[in-house]
Amino acid sequence: MSFPEYAANDALGLAELVHKGEVSPSELAEEAIARIEKHNPALNAVILKLYDLGRQMAKAPVEGSFKGVPFLLKDAFGDIAGYPTRLGSRFKSDAPVKEDAVLAKRFRAAGLTFLGKTNVPEFTLLPTTESALYGAAHNPWNVNHSTGGSSGGAAAAVASGMVPVAHANDSGGSIRIPASSCGLVGLKPTRARTSLGPDYGDVLSGLCHEHVLTRTVRDCAAMLDCIHGNEPGDPYVAPAVTGSFLDETKRKPGKLRIAFSRTNPAGAPLHADCVKGVEATAKVLADLGHEVVEAAPPLKAEEPGNLFLPLWAAWLASEIELETARRGRGPKDDELEPLTRGLYEIGKTVSAAQYLILVKEAQALTRRVAGFMQTHDVWLTPTLASPPIPLGLININEPDPIAAFAPAVDYVPFTPIQNLTGQPAMSLPLAMSSDGLPVGMMFSARFGDEATLFRLAAQLEEAMPWRERHPQIWN
Repeated sequence: MSFPEYAANDALGLAELVHKGEVSPSELAEEAIARIEKHNPALNAVILKLYDLGRQMAKAPVEGSFKGVPFLLKDAFGDIAGYPTRLGSRFKSDAPVKEDAVLAKRFRAAGLTFLGKTNVPEFTLLPTTESALYGAAHNPWNVNHSTGGSSGGAAAAVASGMVPVAHANDSGGSIRIPASSCGLVGLKPTRARTSLGPDYGDVLSGLCHEHVLTRTVRDCAAMLDCIHGNEPGDPYVAPAVTGSFLDETKRKPGKLRIAFSRTNPAGAPLHADCVKGVEATAKVLADLGHEVVEAAPPLKAEEPGNLFLPLWAAWLASEIELETARRGRGPKDDELEPLTRGLYEIGKTVSAAQYLILVKEAQALTRRVAGFMQTHDVWLTPTLASPPIPLGLININEPDPIAAFAPAVDYVPFTPIQNLTGQPAMSLPLAMSSDGLPVGMMFSARFGDEATLFRLAAQLEEAMPWRERHPQIWN
């Protein structure tokens, strides 16, 4: 296989070549390995190379939809037996896990070839991918800027052409933020659409969702076909799926009522490039025949930030206390970043009663947003409040979380909302900043309604194509 053929295909395209016998899984694995070796020194996307495992998998690929397609797992909930998952933390043990996560088993069944694990911030806490353990992941569009977080390593790998698809997860925007930052498609599915088994029933009372980052809408849909579904013992189940998500990308969306927002929930202005992007997208949607209105759910100015900080801090404290029990000791001074330790200290002060009050408040927010969605099929916003931030803007060595997050406090006003509500949301690479950085547009649908998002996304992929737009570091 020649150099351009690999990057010219998305994941389904490569799988089709494998099924036709025009290329072997082993050849695809070597193409991916060559690109990882070429680009990773500049991007620091892959932090654990599993080339031997991948070569073994390529020799006996499973007959799945993604047979022989090179793939990367995230160093967070991407557990595969025999290898560590450290969540980007020096305090997390580097001992190998004992069994595959449910998600990894489904990735295997889809025919994917595992070649490594990707970079994350410590305990996946940040909207950027920078850690003391792994160092910063660099954006292939401009290496001085963030890839987003926490699935930033995955985003850099897919955007640069190392692999066409990579594992990602999202507890506050960690699929959609990197998708926006690196010019990719990123769907956070409906709550409980994918399973977190066997180690977790849920994470953060349902805030965490699993999926992938891709360059095309059809890859995003086809992968959800492969991995959705509950497992026995999961605490709750997403609404039933009828048919195939991939088939939905081939259907017209019909006339939708679409709301769009040019300000954040507090009414504060967004970066001019984000406003320009949402206005241009709204115009295209109107030209396509949709009813487009400027509107937003009835959110309070302090939402969702006032909910997220204590919820996340409490979860972090639980993870550190669990690791402390496993290891028989607490973290040493040099085993947690100062910012992480500061959040840990906050988390230890959140009582069980306070945590349950936060959950109740999140549920009240969910009812208000759900009411808004009864009269709107889709809500359109920029994914982020600005183009990707410079690396180092959030100081992981600052022990005061408020001070550390201050330079980027308004950076992610939208993405946490759908984690709280559980509704599906997708970032599409529909705009670019004035200085050549990606600016994602985010579409939220009703709980359980990924189908509408896939139909609309496919329509926009045709109307506002992005496939031939590539970063400086590519292929």
